[in-house]
Parts: sequence; structure tokens; C-alpha cells
Amino acid sequence: MPRNAPPKYRKQKRTTGDLAFVEKEGRRFYLGYYGSADSRERYQRFVAEWATCHDQPPADPHEITVLELCARFWKHVNDYYRKPDGTPTEEVGNMRLALRPVKSLYGGIRALDFGPRALKAVRQSMIEAGGSRKYINKHVNRIKLMFKWAVAEELIPPSVYQGLQAVSGLAIGRTAARETDPVEPVPDSHVEAVKPFVSPQVWAMIQVQRLSGMRPGEVVTMRACDIKVVNAVKDKQVEIWIYSPARHKTQHHGHSRAVFLGPKAQAILRPLLKDNLTANLFSPAEAETQRRAHMHADRNTPLSCGNKPGTNVKCNPKRRPRDHYDRDSYRRAIVRACEQADIPRWSPHRLRHSAGTFIREEHGLEAAQLILGHKHADVTQVYAQTNISRAMEVIAQVG
Repeated sequence: MPRNAPPKYRKQKRTTGDLAFVEKEGRRFYLGYYGSADSRERYQRFVAEWATCHDQPPADPHEITVLELCARFWKHVNDYYRKPDGTPTEEVGNMRLALRPVKSLYGGIRALDFGPRALKAVRQSMIEAGGSRKYINKHVNRIKLMFKWAVAEELIPPSVYQGLQAVSGLAIGRTAARETDPVEPVPDSHVEAVKPFVSPQVWAMIQVQRLSGMRPGEVVTMRACDIKVVNAVKDKQVEIWIYSPARHKTQHHGHSRAVFLGPKAQAILRPLLKDNLTANLFSPAEAETQRRAHMHADRNTPLSCGNKPGTNVKCNPKRRPRDHYDRDSYRRAIVRACEQADIPRWSPHRLRHSAGTFIREEHGLEAAQLILGHKHADVTQVYAQTNISRAMEVIAQVG
């Protein structure tokens, strides 16, 4: 029988009447008299349940340990949190960090005995390890999610998850966990300071992100095939580019995403457009090729007295430049540039806050909400700082 084939409908001969059964993991499950309508119905129900969890062996809800539960949940995490191209999402790494203290402190006990006090002890270990309040609350919610999944798989009784739900999140000012500073816009001087220390591709991403307010994960995956041109400004011959990322943060919620690119962003992107419409606009491989070309053009040693281009390149290097950036490589490039420019480090996500704050100050909260792609305005409040200077101007007149 193929590995992924469902258990067969089988017959056990008896003098008083043949019995129907299926065999799974070395155990027999009897369905009734062989050939009867009732046994057929039970078999179809067994196959339907097998199809949903055939990769997980059966377990006794009263005996399964926390460590075994983590192992089963981890298989679900690796299968579920996947991008369309099959690569794991960042949530896989977040789940690993969240489950680590659970396994180290309570891996040997029964999952049935993991209650609110155990969850609080895990949370306290995160506090002592120096985690921030928001970071710890997110990890605690991930731990609760594992037990919720276990209830749906009938690995533990619902009362275990219901008990964990009674543990509320850490509140501001009522916990020893440290608070993180709010994310603020990047000063323009700090943005301009990194220009001499980044590649033209990275500098183009910084400029486009600062103008459009898109997320770092959206700018690094830009392709020409995802951009369409419209004449959206009434009575004016102004072209607007609309970029629809192939992947974005809220895609799994069924939300669409449209990034609007005006003339300034278009001027930056136009030289980067390629004949291959599916190719990424920003390529580390191209950046490395350009860097080597500039080094060759600036060399002082004659070609007859030194290495020629390509002669000192490794045939099989361990790391090759890729054809596209990701959020981590984009962020690392900026952090290195900040260190070389001797300025405080800043991340590309702060450019989104810069764009949101500027748009809100100049054109209002609704415009910032639409451009940033938020479904609710209260989310935009986080990204677009309140215009304090405007409030002071008003109170100077009325107060």
C-alpha cells in the first residue's frame, strides 16, 4: 500500500458473521459486519478523519507530554506557515523562540497538567531573560495558539486551553518587563548620510520607500510585471503607477494591496526596469557587478602589473550574490552604512513611519490611511505621528 494511501476496508472471517475493520499504526478498528451499510458509513467517516490528520499518529489525551505536543505542533507550523513559493515565513522562527522556554521548563509533564500557573512561570522566565512587554505578550499568545490547535486535533481536552485563556497580557506599568521606545520617523539628515555607503540599488529602494510609504518586504520584491500605469489625476496629464506586490503582509487575510507611485518615484525606478518583466528590479548581483566595475575604473595599477578583472575570483564561492534582496539583507546594508557614516542605526521600516507622518501632516489622516494601505485608521495612528507643532499653533491662538 502506498505510504499516503488511506487504510483499506478489510474483512475478518468469523463463523457468526464476518467483521469489517481497518488497520492503522498496528491497531485494528472494527466497523461492524462486513458489507453492511453501517460498516461502510463508518469506513467513510474513518477515511475522512484520516485525510485530515494521517501524518499524526494517534495519542492518548491523558498521556501526551508537553514535549510531544510541541513536536506535533511544530510539524503543523512547518507545513502551515509557508509562502507561495514554498519557503517558510518569519512566523516559523517566532514559534521556535516562543516554544523554547515551554520545552525547557515543562517538556516532561503531561500537556493535561500545563495550566495558567505554568504559563505564568514561562512568561516570568521571558521577563528575566530581558524580553520586552510586547515581545512577551506575542510569544504567550503563540503558546496559547499551540494549545488551541491541540484541542482542535483532540490531543487535549478543551478545558486546558480555556484555563490558559484566563492569563491576560502584561499591562503597561504593571509589570517588570521592559518597555520599548515607539518607532519614530528617520530624520532626513540620517537618511542622506548613508547615501555614499550604499549601492545604487539600495539607495533607490530607500528613496522609493520614503516617497511611497511601502513596507520593506514590498519594495525588495518589486517587478515590472506587478506595475500598471493609469491616468488617475483628473484634468491633468499625470501618470500614476500602481504597484501590486505579488506577496504582502495581509495577503493571507484576503486583503489586496496597491502602492501608488508618483513622478518622483517613477524617475527613480525607470532606469531599473528590465526587458524581463518578471525579474526583480533591485538585484544584489547587479550591485556587485557595478561595484567591481567601479573598482576597476578607479584602479591606479596598470593592467600589466596586477591582476586582471576576473582573475582573482573564486571558482566556487560559498556565497554568491542573489538576484534579489530580502528584508534582512536590505536592513543589514543600511545598518552597515549607518556605522560607516557614524550615525545612530535605523531600520528601513522607519521610512514607512516617515512617509506616513509627512502625508498625514500635509494631507490628513485619511490620505495617510489609503497610501499606507491600512484597513482601519487606528492602525495608521501608529505609523503617522500626531502633528504636535500644529496643535501648539492652534492652542497659541485659542488658549
